Amino acid sequence: MTGRNQTTISEFLLLGLPIKSEHRNLFYVLFLVMYVTTIVGNLLIIVLICLDPHLHTPMYLFLSNLSFSDLCFSSVTMPKLLQDMQSQDPSISYAGCLIQIYFFLFFGDLEDFLLVAMAYDRYMAICCPLHYTTVMSPRLCLFLVVLPWVMTTFHAMLHTLLMARLHFCADNEIAHFFCDMSALLKLSCSDTRVNELVIFITGGLILVIPFLLIITSYGRIVSSILKVPSAKGIRKAFSTCGSHLTVVSLFYGTVIGLYLCPSSNNSTVKETVMAMMYTVVTPMLNPFIYSLRNRDMKGALGRVFCRKKAPFSL
Repeated sequence: MTGRNQTTISEFLLLGLPIKSEHRNLFYVLFLVMYVTTIVGNLLIIVLICLDPHLHTPMYLFLSNLSFSDLCFSSVTMPKLLQDMQSQDPSISYAGCLIQIYFFLFFGDLEDFLLVAMAYDRYMAICCPLHYTTVMSPRLCLFLVVLPWVMTTFHAMLHTLLMARLHFCADNEIAHFFCDMSALLKLSCSDTRVNELVIFITGGLILVIPFLLIITSYGRIVSSILKVPSAKGIRKAFSTCGSHLTVVSLFYGTVIGLYLCPSSNNSTVKETVMAMMYTVVTPMLNPFIYSLRNRDMKGALGRVFCRKKAPFSL
């Protein structure tokens, strides 16, 4: 066993989703619609923020980066899933598997940190409105955007390199719809304790701590809102916080439950469903929850379309 290494495995087979053959076309159409919705919704947000000067604020800077992250995060897995659902050869090369792992971690971590930046921005806007423009300076906003990109680059590279050192022997069937780290660890015939330890430690730093920071920020927001006598302001603020916390809970809850709990406690079907929630559902819902229900975004949509129609009316 020790004489074999990863070079004996040139490709992996993705077993995909546990869907019956008679339902495959129905789910294919469903996932295709969800993916197209994700792409169109997030692209629309990015375009609107770029074209409308009214949206050139810290909040929408973070939103545009989050939309780009969601778009790319979903694109890491969904095109391959859709292709495999219509193909008789659901294989992926060894190098392609490592590349998918890298970008999956990269854009997943990027969304993680951007959610923290957004929570901090809302905390400053609601709890410290008089100091908002001073604290949320262009320099700090740039730092809060660039830092996640740098940190996620090294974190994704760390796990990818640790995965590349593992040996894979005879079994090359991945019981998942993408190259998930936990699924690959089960296939390895090497000692995976270092990988599991690093996953647990970095998971605590990159998932749990940001999650606690977000909860703390919104806890202070709620506490501040309750001191305001305006019932309308309370309803509006709670609506905003509720929408954000819904997606935060959906994203962090599934990821923490999947990667920080022992794999023996999770069945293959449960792992797949949880992964679908944060790779497909959350990126699709984010545009609606964060932006398309927002009055500023609706106003920007109207202004952009009015500008486009103006030359024709002249």
